[in-house]
Amino acid sequence: MRTGIAPGLLLAVASIAAAQQPAETPVAPLPSVQLPPELARVLIDYEAGWRAGDGAALARLFAEEGFVLPNGVPPVRGRAAIQRYYKGPGGPLALRAFAFAMEGPVGYIIGGFSRQEGQPDIGKFTLTLQKGSDGRWLIVSDMDNGNRPGR
Repeated sequence: MRTGIAPGLLLAVASIAAAQQPAETPVAPLPSVQLPPELARVLIDYEAGWRAGDGAALARLFAEEGFVLPNGVPPVRGRAAIQRYYKGPGGPLALRAFAFAMEGPVGYIIGGFSRQEGQPDIGKFTLTLQKGSDGRWLIVSDMDNGNRPGR
């Protein structure tokens, strides 16, 4: 799944483009894409675990040494730490995909989230994935942040 473009270069170009776009410019929502069933399962199970406030169920979606990369706090690494991080009440959550790819045992999903299906996205996420030895896709990293501008 190599693109031939250095990740640092992509980040630099994206940063320049973001800096050049006025904050007031409205951006149309990105359309959803349909995921293959094995990737859709990751989002469906994530939503269910989140709604139930079930840190153990959420942690099982991750690779053993997976990461949660939350906005504004240090990274969380490993299933045990992820389970502790996701303790407590969840609440409504609807995930949708903008893009995805799978190549061999690695893949990704890029998407948005809202509190209810059909509502405008309040944030976005990237999931990097790895196919486990049992053929099930596991989250290697989960990074998300809100759509509200920073202060």
